Amino acid sequence: MKLFHLSHTDLDGFSCQLITKEYFKEGFFYNANYGLEVKLSLKKILEEIEALKDEEILFLITDLNLTLQEAKDLNKSIEALTADGYNIKLQLLDHHATGEKSAAKYDWYYLDIKRCAAKITYDYMLETYDAFDEETRKWLKPLIDSVNAIDIWLDHETQNFEFGKVLLTMISKVREINNVLFADLNREFRLHLLKEASSFLEKENGNILLDDSIHSLKKEFLKQDGIDDTIDNLAAKYLVHSLEGLKDELTVTYKGHKGLLTYTLGSISIPANAFLKANPDFDFFIDISKKGNTSFRADGKVDVSLIAQKLANGGGHVNASGCKFDDFKETINYNDVKKYIQGKLDSLSA
Repeated sequence: MKLFHLSHTDLDGFSCQLITKEYFKEGFFYNANYGLEVKLSLKKILEEIEALKDEEILFLITDLNLTLQEAKDLNKSIEALTADGYNIKLQLLDHHATGEKSAAKYDWYYLDIKRCAAKITYDYMLETYDAFDEETRKWLKPLIDSVNAIDIWLDHETQNFEFGKVLLTMISKVREINNVLFADLNREFRLHLLKEASSFLEKENGNILLDDSIHSLKKEFLKQDGIDDTIDNLAAKYLVHSLEGLKDELTVTYKGHKGLLTYTLGSISIPANAFLKANPDFDFFIDISKKGNTSFRADGKVDVSLIAQKLANGGGHVNASGCKFDDFKETINYNDVKKYIQGKLDSLSA
């Protein structure tokens, strides 16, 4: 069976994927926030499922409530694929009351407002697949109980609630690996932290010990050669290493100069400088946010302040500048971003 698992972008959503990954081991995982991200993610998953006609597929959605129209459209797509010979089981597990109308209409839409999505998913995996051996259940269930306590605010469960608060902050502050360019690595990082956090559950003042250890847990994951450094430098090195396999796909050009384009990376000064030094064939580095805010970095080979000024009345320094594109449209598809920026750069050469 092939698993396609779409989940939310918070502690509860990632915890759902920690659960399914422990059982299925391999699968296709996606994360989305509400609105446009959900619609585009559903479209992408359905397109990928179409390439697997001979496979038995579980399409699981967790910690995301679909609007009635979204549920209707998804149901129609699954019915069409099933009629065409696909073997797909669709299951949504959620706890948001706003999904009540969709849950009432479709039997694949399971709603329970008394448990967080991770707890629903954990129970579903036990009931449906008799998942997990005793050793796995020993650490996974208490972890999910803590997620449940904070997610639906069971503050009377003091120990679980306080531990859950630390988990919530830990997962929300994973910014060292970009979640758009490196969605799988970002998810792996978060799931690694959650699993490591489980070892603090049985310790006295485990929530405090975990809070003290988060920085070290992150650094251990980011280390590639066993040599310690600041977390910013470790993250920059990790990023440069990760970009090595993608740099051809992320390349843009400007008047014969070669640049690297990233999307939603943010705070690029350290990683951009590290990348340009490690890749002397690249002359500049661009990062654009979902709102069109754009940062430029260079290493003395091209004046990025001039590029920013010509593109959108921006400016700054020769090696560090910025601007904002008012006509940029948010997307989850990097290729759309690249096409947009390359078009802007090409307009300067016309």
